[in-house]
Amino acid sequence: MRVYLVGYMGAGKTTLSRRLAALLGMESADLDEMFEVRYKISIPDFFRKYDEALFRRLESQLLKETSGIENIIFSTGGGTACFYDNMDWMNRHGITVYLQMDPVSIVHRLTHARKKRPLVESKTGDELLEFVREHLRQRNIYYGQAKIIVKGESVDAGSLAAQIREISQELQD
Repeated sequence: MRVYLVGYMGAGKTTLSRRLAALLGMESADLDEMFEVRYKISIPDFFRKYDEALFRRLESQLLKETSGIENIIFSTGGGTACFYDNMDWMNRHGITVYLQMDPVSIVHRLTHARKKRPLVESKTGDELLEFVREHLRQRNIYYGQAKIIVKGESVDAGSLAAQIREISQELQD
């Protein structure tokens, strides 16, 4: 079984992937971290040196390489689901979970995050909130295709783990 967590940057995908992995007896991996290890460059540095189009192409290739890995929960980057056929691909090759969050909650998390995000590092206050609202409006078309949608601000890892087990069982039957 493969589980792909999708959602906006700062939604808590990496943290939740670790909690779910512990509950389900699985491994967890972060696609962004896998990218940085593979290409030996941080994502912010990659964006500064190259461009988003190249990043998305390489990210999609890396995502598709995960099809051979079993019993793992992947946290994906905020944009992973929104490029190429990635969301459709993840739905065909695993169980997708969307951590849905309110724009105000996302802005709060991004503002207080230790890790700066390339797409929002120069934005603050109302400008950041408007950017997140518009970005979410565009991305929800993809995120909303997930097999499971949960409220990111109040997700219960235990009940989500039970839902994942149930869907996994249905897929095996």
